[in-house]
Amino acid sequence: MEKIQSVRGTYDLYGAAKRKMKKVVATGSQVVEKYGFEEIETPIFEFTEVFARNLGDTSDIVTKEMYCFEDKGGESLTLRPEGTAGVVRAFVSNGMQQNLPVKFYYSGPMFRYERPQKGRQRQFTQFGVELLGVETPQADVEVIAMAYEFLEKLGLSGQVTVEINSLGDAQSRDAYRAKLVSYLEQHYDELSPDSKERLTRNPLRILDSKEECDKKVVENAPLYADSLNTESKNFFAEVLRLLDKLNIKYRVNNRLVRGLDYYTHTVFELTTDKLGAQGTVLAGGRYNGLVGQMGGGNVAGIGWACGVERLAMLLDKDIDLPRPIAVIPVGEDAQETAMLIAQQLRQAGFCVEQSYSGNMKKRLIKANKVNAQYAVILGSEEIMQNLVTVKNLDSGEQKTVAMNDLVKEIR
Repeated sequence: MEKIQSVRGTYDLYGAAKRKMKKVVATGSQVVEKYGFEEIETPIFEFTEVFARNLGDTSDIVTKEMYCFEDKGGESLTLRPEGTAGVVRAFVSNGMQQNLPVKFYYSGPMFRYERPQKGRQRQFTQFGVELLGVETPQADVEVIAMAYEFLEKLGLSGQVTVEINSLGDAQSRDAYRAKLVSYLEQHYDELSPDSKERLTRNPLRILDSKEECDKKVVENAPLYADSLNTESKNFFAEVLRLLDKLNIKYRVNNRLVRGLDYYTHTVFELTTDKLGAQGTVLAGGRYNGLVGQMGGGNVAGIGWACGVERLAMLLDKDIDLPRPIAVIPVGEDAQETAMLIAQQLRQAGFCVEQSYSGNMKKRLIKANKVNAQYAVILGSEEIMQNLVTVKNLDSGEQKTVAMNDLVKEIR
C-alpha cells in the first residue's frame, strides 16, 4: 500500500522547527502588547469578495493564488491569503468605528497557491498588526519602531534592512500612473504577457513583477518620488524625521511599491539576504482607503505582517525545552507511588517525564536522552520509609530525601 504523503506546499511542524516558530509568535505578542495592541482572531475563510474586491482584481494573489470554493449553500468562500482584509472586515462588521484608535495583532495560517520555495509554502503562518483610526505620521513610525524592536528581540536587527518609500495620496498616485503608462507604452513589446495585460488595468503592478524582462524595463521607469504632491512629500519627510529621532536606520527605496491595491503613503519592507532571492521577512504600509471600500467610512489604517516560518529560519540557536525531572520506579510495587509523585511535581510547576517500562538502567538511559536534570528514584523499601533518591544527572551526585521535602529539595 502506497504511503500517504502531505499535500504539496504543506508540512508537518514539530520539534525544533515548531519551537522556533512558537518563539517568534511569543516574542511578537510580547512586544506589540507593550504598544497597546490586543489580539484578534478572524475566521480562516471569508466571503470571496472580502479579498477579491479589496486586494485588487489584478493582483497575483487574486488572479493566481487564492484557494476559492463554493459551499453547500452556493456561497463563494476563500481561505484567507493574508490578514489585513479579514481584520478590517471584522472592524467594520462589529461597528468599531466609535472606539478609535483600534489596535489589533493576529497570528495564524494563511493560504496561497504558489510555487513552494525556501520559507514559502502554500499553507504558511503570518504574524501581523493593524492600527486603525490614526492619520498622522506618528502611527507609521510607531508600527515601524514596533517591527524593528520585534526583530531586535529575536536577535535579528543586525541581519535585516529597513526599506521604505511613499506612494503618496490618491492625487499623487494618479499623476504617477499617467507618467508610468506613458513610459511603459514605449516599451510595450519588451513586457511579459501578464504585464501587457496589467498595463491597461493596473500598471503599478508591473513595478512589482518578478519577470526578468519586466525588471529590465522597470529599471529606467519614472520614480514615484517625482510625482508626489506637497502634502505627500511633507507627510513622508515627517515619517523619516521621526525615524531618525528614534535612531532607526532605514534606506529609501524609490522602487518599493508593495503588491496590493489598498496601500497609500508609507510602504516598507524589512529584508535580508540570508534566505535566497526572496529576502523580505516583514512588510507593510498605510491603507487609508481600505475601510471605506468595505463600507466602514473614512478611517485611516496602517499595519505590517511577517512570515513566521521565514523569521524562524533566521534564528541561529535551537529553542531548548525545559529540562525535565525523570521519575523512575524500581519494581511494579513502586509504579503507583511514582505516578503520584510525578503529578505532585507537575502541580508544583516542574516538567516531568515518567518512565513506563524497563529496568532502572534502561530508564536512566531514557532520562539522559530527554536531557533530564534530575532523576527521582524510588523502590518498595524507600516507599515504606517515605523516602526517595534524588540523582543529579549532570554531576552524578545523589542523596536520599523525604517525600514531603522533595519539591523543596529540587527547587
